[in-house]
Amino acid sequence: MKTASPHASLDALLDVIERLIGPDGCNWDKEQTPESLADYCIEESCELVAAIRSGKLRDVREELGDLFFLLLFLSRLYADRGSFTLQDALESSAEKMIRRHPHVFGNTRFNNKEEQLRAWERIKLHEKTAGEESGKLFAGLPAGLPALIKAYRIHSKAARVGFTWPEDEEVERQVEAEWLEFLDAGRQGRDAQSRELGDLLFTLVELGRRKGIKANEALDHTLLRFLARFTAMEELARARGLDFAALSLDDKDTLWNEVKAQESAQAQG
Repeated sequence: MKTASPHASLDALLDVIERLIGPDGCNWDKEQTPESLADYCIEESCELVAAIRSGKLRDVREELGDLFFLLLFLSRLYADRGSFTLQDALESSAEKMIRRHPHVFGNTRFNNKEEQLRAWERIKLHEKTAGEESGKLFAGLPAGLPALIKAYRIHSKAARVGFTWPEDEEVERQVEAEWLEFLDAGRQGRDAQSRELGDLLFTLVELGRRKGIKANEALDHTLLRFLARFTAMEELARARGLDFAALSLDDKDTLWNEVKAQESAQAQG
């Protein structure tokens, strides 16, 4: 593994950006703006998350580098506008982290993690108020967060100010109640059922959070597992000369159970 200073690598990547947007650079790169690159931030972040969850270190390294490139590119474009520099952004982040960790950089002591998280929220609220924003609990919640991640963040923040069910058993009963309301809403029309499904999902996210499970991550793993099994079903059918799409549901279920049995055997082996 290379042991060279990361500063040299950072300078090298900045030099690449300079060349790309310079007079003899790439026409596409020279046309970019922070606004045009915004969606790429989402795309690159999602690719990095997928790589991390895959466990493939080569992919993680590549996607992490791609995200760094994009962030450095953005910082250069803002610097060209005279808005702020990369140094400004990094110093601001360092100051914020020091301010939000008084138990590390100061003399504050917390008795447990819950006290620490509540203090974190108080500091953030103070920052918003000082910045002439509303200072409300959810003022800084990004509007573009995926729904399951946003639901988790909402529950987490609400819990830090004591707005949640006292016991896990109460959340479990609420999940059951929301499920029954969802079923009952089927007689009231699609809009009512959609609202109740949202309520059910929102409550399930909280139940998972309290048990240390992030719903978005859990669902992502389920989707990956389903896709892997489905692909294995298709391959089994193809190897046996079968038209997968034409198979009956019972035949597809047989293939599905066969794939699951193979997974179990591999896990035990």
